[in-house]
Amino acid sequence: MTDKRILLCLAHMSETGEEMKFVKEAFDTNWVVPLGPNVNGFEADLEAFVNNNEVGLELNKRVVALSSGTAAVHLALLACGVGPGDEVMVQSFTFCASSHPVTYLGATPVFVDSEPETWNMDPALLDEAISDRVAKTGRKPKAIVPVYLYGMPARIDEIMAVARKWDIPVVEDAAEGFGSRYHGQVVGTFGDYGVLSFNGNKMITTSGGGALICPDEAAWRRIMWLATQAREAYPYYQHEAIGYNYRMSNICAGIGRGQMTILDEHIAHHRRIAAMYSDAFKAMDGITFHSEAEGMESNYWLSTILLDEGLRVVGEDAAYAEAVQGAVGGAAGVVHGGGAAHTDCEPSRNVEAMRLALDRCGVESRPLWKPMHRQPVYKNAPAYVNGVSESLFKRGLCLPSGPMVTDEDVARVIEAIKGAIER
Repeated sequence: MTDKRILLCLAHMSETGEEMKFVKEAFDTNWVVPLGPNVNGFEADLEAFVNNNEVGLELNKRVVALSSGTAAVHLALLACGVGPGDEVMVQSFTFCASSHPVTYLGATPVFVDSEPETWNMDPALLDEAISDRVAKTGRKPKAIVPVYLYGMPARIDEIMAVARKWDIPVVEDAAEGFGSRYHGQVVGTFGDYGVLSFNGNKMITTSGGGALICPDEAAWRRIMWLATQAREAYPYYQHEAIGYNYRMSNICAGIGRGQMTILDEHIAHHRRIAAMYSDAFKAMDGITFHSEAEGMESNYWLSTILLDEGLRVVGEDAAYAEAVQGAVGGAAGVVHGGGAAHTDCEPSRNVEAMRLALDRCGVESRPLWKPMHRQPVYKNAPAYVNGVSESLFKRGLCLPSGPMVTDEDVARVIEAIKGAIER
């Protein structure tokens, strides 16, 4: 066994050096600031990509490059009129960046559970939840935030039908779904706004960064204004509203322009890895690979599996023997020490035992996102649940899926999983 560690997901620089060409140009022309030619060029590249579809739709979406996907969520909610005392319907099965900006604005996230096929927001439950919120509060929620979990398209046509019924704007969180399509249309272009992320672990990276897909020129201009400190057109600094320092730097955008040249290659690579995992687990009792549904084309940002409750994994009895110290994973950053080995909602013992077994083999894996309605910080938030996301969280693992993962690495991961199952 080699000591090479197989990482979960990490975007990488292209071998062609396109990124360095744009970055060098930024230094040579002294555009080492937010805004600049690379930012404009990156936004143009993104607009060309998101407006291109396989169904003949004439889309004219505009894109604003930003400092993060979280900033994109924040600005989209502002554009939808979200403010103190409002409510926003948010998919519970997601990363906290989908819901935290709601609280930045003094509003309340109302969590909606998932349906079992895509793992994304359940449209029928969403409709019931909105009806109940209107009955309880006398007001409609201000926005709906569905998420494309692990790159898997949601049932966005059904979600949009609910949104139109209630006349509520939709902010598509496509941070994990860049390049995924629903019936040939790029996700993030169905709703009023679409959120993209270019964090270091996404399909392409700008080191850190994100973007907001806007419906039209007027919306684009307002988002651009808000993202640049809401500065008025005077020869001095005049501010008549609160803005934010959210624009992407010219250096980061240069990386993004280079990365756009290999986006299709990255998507194809992730999909090939997913196919390899899928084929292997078909022949393995007790493990189910999460596959795309009909009409959906996932970028398979992360390949994910579910372990049956009855599957026995080596080391289960010691799975939660010790509390985790520090961050799990290579780029997880600083974490606050929890101290306890257990929480009141955690992955099953066989899932944690599998994670530890893979770690001993030099393979990084992670549990699925813990549903927001089970996070202590949101214990008082309204939630409409059906048990789907909590069940998936307890049974699921994310497997190495990034562009640096080779076919040989995938074979190693599969063999490590086989070796961890008790016979």
